[in-house]
Amino acid sequence: MSTRQDTHYSSKFEPETVLILQGGGSLGAYECGVYKGLSKRGIHFDILAGSSIGAINTSIIASAQNTGKDNASSILEDFWLTLSENLGLPNQLIQSPFSFISSDEMMAILSSMYSMFYGNSNAFLPRWFDLDSKDFFMPYKWTYLYDPGPLKKTLRQYLNVENLIKMDHIEIHNHNRNHRTDTGRRDNRKSSRLIITSTDIQKGESVIFDNTYSDITIDKIVACAGYPFYGLKWTEENGRYLWDGSLLTNTPMLEVVRRSPQLDKRFYIVDVFPRQQKEVPSNMMEVWHRARDIIFMDKTDKNIEMLRGTENYLSLVRKIYDILHADDAKVDQTTKEKLRDIESEYHSLNQKHGASITDLVRIGRREGSLHYLFEDADFSLYRIKKLIAEGEKDAEHVLVREDKS
Repeated sequence: MSTRQDTHYSSKFEPETVLILQGGGSLGAYECGVYKGLSKRGIHFDILAGSSIGAINTSIIASAQNTGKDNASSILEDFWLTLSENLGLPNQLIQSPFSFISSDEMMAILSSMYSMFYGNSNAFLPRWFDLDSKDFFMPYKWTYLYDPGPLKKTLRQYLNVENLIKMDHIEIHNHNRNHRTDTGRRDNRKSSRLIITSTDIQKGESVIFDNTYSDITIDKIVACAGYPFYGLKWTEENGRYLWDGSLLTNTPMLEVVRRSPQLDKRFYIVDVFPRQQKEVPSNMMEVWHRARDIIFMDKTDKNIEMLRGTENYLSLVRKIYDILHADDAKVDQTTKEKLRDIESEYHSLNQKHGASITDLVRIGRREGSLHYLFEDADFSLYRIKKLIAEGEKDAEHVLVREDKS
């Protein structure tokens, strides 16, 4: 699925190319496949942004890209294959004896149930396996079910935090002066800026980690993926208690615009939760599944509408100023002072809200007949490989369509 949108181009610099990856548990393997497809086209991203598993994916990509090597997609794929579980389920268990449950759905059910009970040795450890816990026999005091300690160890294998330290502001300033073609390719690559989101539990507001302003550590990355409804542990960071960023924004497009408000943007958004579903839910599990999809799917259309309104407002202010200033000789001193105030306000607004969206490309995961609520907890090797292949195929399909449009 692709959506392309052209808007007014207002910046004197080339637009920033931005990749946004959503949260979605094991569905992040689809994002891995999409990135493989994009990187094969030589598309480089000025900004990488993500929530939840998208924050983990973008962090791995940024860490690898910032080495100056073109191996980010292979490192990301290796990470996902490491997370995958080869359950070795016999065919007679996978093949369902019930005609209304496909073997594909049975695999998803068995794999997600396995993850829920046993956890994932490379990602999260169930609380009931931690016999040394002080409150092991007091589950009514538990605030989490799974400890992401194993994930931190895995990330250390695939992510070099030295590549995610605070970026040089001179480098940021010159980030967009390199020559690029209309497709987002650059002749002289620079480090990608990383923007990832978490949620402050006590304040109920977004906490943004941006390596323009601060170092991004493994603890901060994991803090962006502590999804409470699946029982994942929160992270304490600098006196704040942090949960998953998807609780407030699963597609952090607006956060990117706010963090980089002056330069126009070319967005690539990967939507792992299907926007459309032809079938109406037939049971409560499917009802919750579809509701989950709608809650977390990409909703950037409203953001685009708001940004368009701001852009039109700024354009109108500029036109009014130009008209009043056209015949300067006939303008009295009082009017000139008022014009200077208008110009000052205009420049202030333009500094904060001047970015336009020049292009928007959506790549969205689609579902067949399988609508399983816990598909995002299916870490089976079979599913991970399938999601990677689907993401790569969809990315290529969308890019071919973009080339023709």
